[in-house]
Amino acid sequence: MINRNEPTTPPTASTRRSFLQMTGLTAGIVGISTPTAIANDETTTTTMTYELPPLPYEYDALEPTIDAKIMRLHHDKHHQGYVDGANAALESLAEMRQSGNFDDVKAVKRDLSFNLSGHVNHSVFWKSMSPDGGGKPNGELADAIDEHFGSFEGFKEDFSAAAKNVEGSGWGMLVFDHISNEPMVIQAENHNDIAVQGSTPLLVLDVWEHAYYLQYENKRGDYVDNFWSVVDWDSVAKRYETARNANVFDDC
Repeated sequence: MINRNEPTTPPTASTRRSFLQMTGLTAGIVGISTPTAIANDETTTTTMTYELPPLPYEYDALEPTIDAKIMRLHHDKHHQGYVDGANAALESLAEMRQSGNFDDVKAVKRDLSFNLSGHVNHSVFWKSMSPDGGGKPNGELADAIDEHFGSFEGFKEDFSAAAKNVEGSGWGMLVFDHISNEPMVIQAENHNDIAVQGSTPLLVLDVWEHAYYLQYENKRGDYVDNFWSVVDWDSVAKRYETARNANVFDDC
């Protein structure tokens, strides 16, 4: 089983094309690249590999809010670990399908959920921040926040409280709920637990200790408060617009 704290480096992943198409939809909504797939005629499967996206800015670009050492370790080591873990799980599942032996399916499906969710969350996290960030949203995103949270300050208090009070490791998240067609603040424990199924992440804040402890030590609240100075509202607004127009659950 993959270590949930520090996922291990795997060999190349394999899975079927139908899974690639499904994950491609999610990847398009949240703005991350679709995994690479190469046909394998001998096994009638495809080779599928998630890749670590580059940071959209330099390691030290978010200082003093988040220092360069944290960014380098967080992106290059931790995020890479989740990419590797997701690929390893996909390879294991492909091997199960080929052999017909699904004895370990429960553990591997759990590893896939954990690591792929970690990859998605981190991919959105990097894009949620900018050295030119801060301030408030405008346009349709601002209107939606005012409508559903009462005011920007009301939303900010809701989001900050969610992030500060995650039990253990996890995330504070602004997501788009495709059933109600409105933004919603949620928590995620680890990367995937207690999250809302079928929602699209718009703005996320990593509150695992590796995201802040080297700089803030045990002062998670200070880290959360300082996060607002680097939020890239233009990026959040683009994800909101894409999610709002996706019509994912029109029949629900």
